[in-house]
Amino acid sequence: MVNRFVLNSISYHGSGAIENIVTEAIARGFKKAFVCSDPDLIKFHVTKKVTDLLDKNKLAYEIYSKIKPNPTVENVQTGVAAFKKSGADYIIAIGGGSSIDTAKGIGIVVNNPEFADICSLEGVAPTKHEGVFTIAVPTTAGTAAETTINYVITDTKKERKMVCVDVHDIPTIAIIDPDMMSSMPKGLTAATGMDALTHAIEGYITKGAWELSDMFHITAIKMIKDSLPGAVANTTEGRGGMALGQYIAGMGFSNVGLGIVHSMAHPLGAVYDTPHGIANAIILPTVMEYNAPCTGEKYRDIAKAMGVIGTEKMSQAEYRKAAIDAVKKLQADVCIQPNLIGIVKEKDIPKLSEAAFADACRPGNPRDTSVAEIAELYRALLK
Repeated sequence: MVNRFVLNSISYHGSGAIENIVTEAIARGFKKAFVCSDPDLIKFHVTKKVTDLLDKNKLAYEIYSKIKPNPTVENVQTGVAAFKKSGADYIIAIGGGSSIDTAKGIGIVVNNPEFADICSLEGVAPTKHEGVFTIAVPTTAGTAAETTINYVITDTKKERKMVCVDVHDIPTIAIIDPDMMSSMPKGLTAATGMDALTHAIEGYITKGAWELSDMFHITAIKMIKDSLPGAVANTTEGRGGMALGQYIAGMGFSNVGLGIVHSMAHPLGAVYDTPHGIANAIILPTVMEYNAPCTGEKYRDIAKAMGVIGTEKMSQAEYRKAAIDAVKKLQADVCIQPNLIGIVKEKDIPKLSEAAFADACRPGNPRDTSVAEIAELYRALLK
């Protein structure tokens, strides 16, 4: 069996890392940046931290901000037209998964115009050319969109999220600067942090997992568990630990896949516009319980990484329960609600379950599932 690993060509980490945007742009002779960033980041002057650097160094740019929290086909198509009109020759994506995923879609279509309908990019698309050169600057510690070969776009007409997987979409450069994440409110920090934990846990137990990905995921689980409470409290150490932990998780799951936590979360974003991190955070413990019989001894490792003492002496049932309980405790500690009450409507469960089963993340789940079983998992989260 041959395993493939795809990572950014270059990544910069640490406080002040955004300074390297200027260095890289000048060294590569770029003339104008197409800056993708969402309206809130512009409103609260987070994007300005980067554009001030561009202004200071007389580097031209144009801002594109027609981006929704769950980016749509239209957001990408409008962005493609704006990019072509702008005369830009590279992209700087600033934000969470919304901005970076939109930028990925724009970059792919600009250089692969035969996929202009966007919907044809769903799944593993046979693109021939690298996307537009992109520098990704995450402002949330969760999605790891800056280092993955995945992006998610919502088809509003069909009320479904499309998972697109393409080695041509990965940003060439990732800038992981915790200072860019310092203005995240507590709720968003908690939700995106639990999203990162979901990436690490699902990536660790997915069918495609192997030794190299396991190394990244188990490290990420420990870092996220140790750092997330501090990040929510906005400590320097917590922000720094989460910035790196979520990136490490992304390095792993991007290459081996995920599971039905993500499959079930995606329809919630498409139908109810539920923030992706919150959906994952709520669903994770319930799906962990469901998947436990098909995970071998991996929950022992997860429990240990989550800080559980004495896992070596525990029975299989004990360490599996301990791993799930540790995730539930972290979920409660950062004030994530434990169920989908107030989010999911019973009448929508058949539609949600069908969409989750059809989702590109579902085949990687360690336990084979069905539409009926996914429906029961949704119902369990309404009690």
